[in-house]
Amino acid sequence: MQRAGQTKKRRFITGFSGLRTLGVLGVILYHLNPNVFRGGYLGVPIFLALAGYLIADQVMRELRSTGHFRLRRFYGRRLKKIYPTLIVMLFATSTYIVLFQRNLLANLHKIIAANLLNYYNFWQISNGQSYFDRFANNESPFTHMWTLSIENQFYIFGPLLIILLFKLLKNRNGWMANIALAISVVSALLMAFLYQPGVDPSRIYYGTDTRLYGIFLGVALAFVWPTDRLRTAVARSDRWLLDGMGLVGMAGMLWLLFTLDAQSAWTYRGGMVLFTVFTVLTIAVVAHPGADWNRILTNPVFDWVGSRSYGLYVYQFPVMIFFESKFPDIANHPILYPVIEVVLIVAISEVSYRWIERPIGQFDFSQLKTWFQGLLRNDSRKGWTNRIAAALVALILVGGSVGVVQGSQTKADGADQSALAKRIKKNQAENDKRSKAQLAAIKSANAEKKKAAKDKSLSESLSKSQSAAEESRAKEHPVNKDLEQYGLTQVQLQRAQQMSITAFGDSVMIDGQPLLTRIFPKIYMEAKVGQQMITTISRVQALAQQGAMADVVLVGLGTNGPFSTDQLDQFMQAIGPNRRVYWINAHVPTRQWQGQVNSMLNEAAKHYKNLHVIDWYNYSTPHPEWFSDDQVHPNPTGSPYYATFVAKGILTGEQQAQEQKNQQ
Repeated sequence: MQRAGQTKKRRFITGFSGLRTLGVLGVILYHLNPNVFRGGYLGVPIFLALAGYLIADQVMRELRSTGHFRLRRFYGRRLKKIYPTLIVMLFATSTYIVLFQRNLLANLHKIIAANLLNYYNFWQISNGQSYFDRFANNESPFTHMWTLSIENQFYIFGPLLIILLFKLLKNRNGWMANIALAISVVSALLMAFLYQPGVDPSRIYYGTDTRLYGIFLGVALAFVWPTDRLRTAVARSDRWLLDGMGLVGMAGMLWLLFTLDAQSAWTYRGGMVLFTVFTVLTIAVVAHPGADWNRILTNPVFDWVGSRSYGLYVYQFPVMIFFESKFPDIANHPILYPVIEVVLIVAISEVSYRWIERPIGQFDFSQLKTWFQGLLRNDSRKGWTNRIAAALVALILVGGSVGVVQGSQTKADGADQSALAKRIKKNQAENDKRSKAQLAAIKSANAEKKKAAKDKSLSESLSKSQSAAEESRAKEHPVNKDLEQYGLTQVQLQRAQQMSITAFGDSVMIDGQPLLTRIFPKIYMEAKVGQQMITTISRVQALAQQGAMADVVLVGLGTNGPFSTDQLDQFMQAIGPNRRVYWINAHVPTRQWQGQVNSMLNEAAKHYKNLHVIDWYNYSTPHPEWFSDDQVHPNPTGSPYYATFVAKGILTGEQQAQEQKNQQ
C-alpha cells in the first residue's frame, strides 16, 4: 500500500535501452570508422535528450505527488551511479599512462580534476582541444568525456531550475514547456551563429551553451508528456498514429546517423537540432504504453547493451587510443583491429559493470564498516572475489594517484605543445603572414595572363623567353642547390621560383610549408590543422569566382578523414577544367580511410584529365624513418623528401602540359 505523500514507483520503460544501444553503438562505430558511420557522433544527442526527459519527469512526478523533491536523495543516487565507474576509468587510464604512455602525462592532474568536478568541456575549449584533429596533438584518451561533464552539469542544476519553475508557475506545464523550448531555441541559434565555415567547430561541439537544446527539448517533452499520465488503453487509430510518429522519428534518426557529416555547415545550422527533434519524437512514442515501439525496442541484446552503455561509452576512447598507439598499422587491418577494439571495450565494460558499477550502485554505505570486516574474515568464494576486486581497485587508485602527481610535475609539453605541434603552429603563423601578398600576386598574374592569352604569338614568345631565362639563371645564379641531391635539376628549381600555385591542405602540408615555399616562393597556401574536404569546397568556389586561383592547384587533403565522390566532384568542378590539379595522396597508416582515399583519387584521375595524383604513399611507405611518431607527418629527415617529391610531380606535369600546348 502506498503511503500518503509517497511518490508512486515509476514505470520502467525497457525500450529506452534500445535507444541507449543505438546511441552508444553509433558513437563507438563513428570513432572506429567515421566514413561508414558518418553521423555516429549523433549518439550523444540521444543521451542528452533521454537525460533531459527522464530527470525532468522524475522531478515533476515527485513535485506533483508530494509538493517537494528530495534533492539529497537524488544527488546521492547520481553520485553512486556515475562516480565509481568514472573514478576507476580515470585512475586506470592514468595508471596506464604512467606505465606505458608517458607522453600523455602533461596536464593529467588538470584533466582528472576537470572530469571529477564536471567542467572538462570548458577545459577542452580553453585549452584548444580539437575533437576533429587526431594527429598534430598527442591524442587524449579523455577527448570523449566532454559529454559526461555536460550531463553532470544538468544533474546538478537541472532539478533546481525545474523546482524553481514549478514553484513560480504553479505547475503550469504549458508555460514550463515554453520556457524549456525557449532555452532550446536560444541554444540552437547560438550554435548556428557561432559556427564559421572553414573553422574547427570544436568550440560549439563542446560548449554547454550550444548543447543545451539537446537536454531541454527532452525537458520540454517531460512537462507535457509525463510518464505517469500516459494511458495504456488507446483507440486503434491513436495507436496507429503513435506508431507512425515513432516510425518517422526512428527513420529520421537512422537517416542522419548515416549521412550527417560532423564538419558540414548543415550539421550546426539545423542538422543536429533536427536529429534531436527526431530523437524526442521517438522518446515520446517509446514512453507511451499505448504504442508498440517500447516492445519493438525491447529485447535481451538491447537490454544488455543499454544497461552497460555508460561503461561502454566511458571506456571506448582509452581502449582505442592505447590500442592504436601499440598497433598503428590500422589501415592494413581495417576489419580485424576494430573487431579487437570492440571486444576489449565490451570485456572491460562488463568487468566494470559486474565489479564496480552494479555492486556500488546497490551498496548501502552505512554498512561500509561491516563490509570491510567481512572482506577480512569471509573465506568463501565470494569473499575472495571481493578481495581481488578491492585489491585491483586499490592498485588502480595508487597508480592513478602517481600519474596525478607526476602530471603536476611534468612540463606542459603535451597535447598542444609537442615538438610537432610547435613546428606546425610556427609554420601556420608564417604562412598566414605571407598569404595576403601571395593572393594579390596571383590575382595580378591572372590578369596578365588574360592579356597575353589574347595574343597567341605573344604568349608563345613569352613562354620561349621564359625557358631561356630559366636556363641562363640556372648557370649564372643557381638557387636551392642543397635540394639537387633529392632529384631536382637546377632548371626545375629556377622554373619553380616563378610558378604561381594555389594550394589546399591540412597539417601535413603546413608541416612541409617552409620547404614548399622555398621551392615555390609564389605559392598561396590555404592549409591548416584538421582541414578536410568538406570545409574546403566553399573556399575553392570563392577563390575561383574572385579570379584569385592560379592555373596550378596543389591539394593535400585526406589525412583527417575520407570524402565522398560527390564532394570530390564539387571540388573539381569548382576548380574547373582549365586548371591543372596535383593531388598528394594520403599516407596515414593509422586510419582506416587511407586505402579508400587513395583508391578514390586514382579513379578520379581517370575521369578528370586535369587531375594528377602525386603518389606520396608508395614513395614514402618503404621509409618509416622519414616520419614523426604519428607516422603521418614527415620529420626533419623526411620533410625534404616530401617537398621535393611534390615539386617534381608538379614541375614534370607542367613541363608535359607546356609541351602539349606547344604542339597544338
